[in-house]
Amino acid sequence: MTTPQPSPDSVQLTADGQLRHFLTLDGLSRELLTDILDTADSFIEVGERAIKKVPLLRGRTVVNLFFESSTRTRSTFELAAKRLSADVLNLDISTSATSKGESLSDTLLNLEAMASDMFVVRHAQSGAPHFIAASVTPGVAIINAGDGRHAHPTQAMLDMLTIRQHKGRFEGLKVAIVGDILHSRVARSQICALNTLGVEEVRVIAPGTLLPSDAEHLGCTVEYDMEKGMRDLDVVIMLRLQKERMQGALLPSEQEFYRLYGLDRSKLALAKPDCIVMHPGPINRGVEIESAVADGPRSVILNQVTNGIAVRMAVMSMAMGGQVTERVSRLGEGQP
Repeated sequence: MTTPQPSPDSVQLTADGQLRHFLTLDGLSRELLTDILDTADSFIEVGERAIKKVPLLRGRTVVNLFFESSTRTRSTFELAAKRLSADVLNLDISTSATSKGESLSDTLLNLEAMASDMFVVRHAQSGAPHFIAASVTPGVAIINAGDGRHAHPTQAMLDMLTIRQHKGRFEGLKVAIVGDILHSRVARSQICALNTLGVEEVRVIAPGTLLPSDAEHLGCTVEYDMEKGMRDLDVVIMLRLQKERMQGALLPSEQEFYRLYGLDRSKLALAKPDCIVMHPGPINRGVEIESAVADGPRSVILNQVTNGIAVRMAVMSMAMGGQVTERVSRLGEGQP
C-alpha cells in the first residue's frame, strides 16, 4: 500500500497560509505570488543604498547547500541573506563529509545541531528539497534553489518581477519560452507562475525532441515553428541547451538549432515592437541567442539578475516569518 504524500502547499505553508518553506509554485495562490512580488519591490531600493542592509534576519544562520554548480543563483542568495543581516555558511559539497560517504540526512542533522535556521538547497534530484523539508526539525526553513527537472521557483518569481516592472501587468500578455523545455526546471516554474498570475497566453517553442511528453498539459500552447511562434509576443524568454542533462543525440547540431530556434534580430522583429527579451542564464551566445539581441535595447537580462536579489530577500524573509509564526503557535499549544 502506497503512503499518501502531502500536497506541496500543505508542506510549504503554515495553517494560516504563510510561507514556511519555498519549494514549488504549484498550488500557491495568485494572491501569495503577488505578495512575494510586492515584498520584493520593497527591497529594490535596499540595493541602491550606501549601506545595503536591513535587520530582518539578524541573528539567523542561512546555509547554502549547493549540490550542483551555480553562479547567479548561489551568489544572489548569498547577497540576499547578507543584505537581510543573516550569518551565511556556504557549504562546499565537493569537500564536505558527503564526499566521504556521509548521508544527506546525517549532514542535515549536523547542520541543524549548529543552530541553522534556513537551508537554501540546489540538487540534481527532483524532490530533494521536499525530502529535506519533511526531514528537518520544525523551525528550519527550506528554500528550493533548483531541483532536477522539477522546479526553480525563485528564478520564476524574479522573472515575473522583471515582466511586471517592464509591462506593468500580466493580463493580456503573450509570453513565449523558447528552447530546451524538456530539461528545464525554470520553464516549468515559469509556466506555472505565468498562468497563476493571469497572462493571456503562454507559448513554448521548441523542436519535438526538446519538449516533455506532457507539454500540452502544462497550461501552454506548443509551437514548433520559431517564426510563427514569435508573432504578437510581448515577452520572449530564451533557454540554454542543457547538454549536461541530455542522454543521446536530441539535436543534429548547435548550428542547426541556432538557425531554427536561435533568437536573432530578424526573428525578434516578428514580435511586437516593445517585446522584451529575457534569459535565466548562463547565456550561450550564438547557440540560443545572438549577441546583438542579448546586449540590445530590448534585453532585460541584467535586470533579471538584479531582481534576483530582491526576490530572494523577499522569499527568505517571508519563509522565516512564517516559521516564527508557526513556532509561536506551537508554543501556545504546548508543543516543542
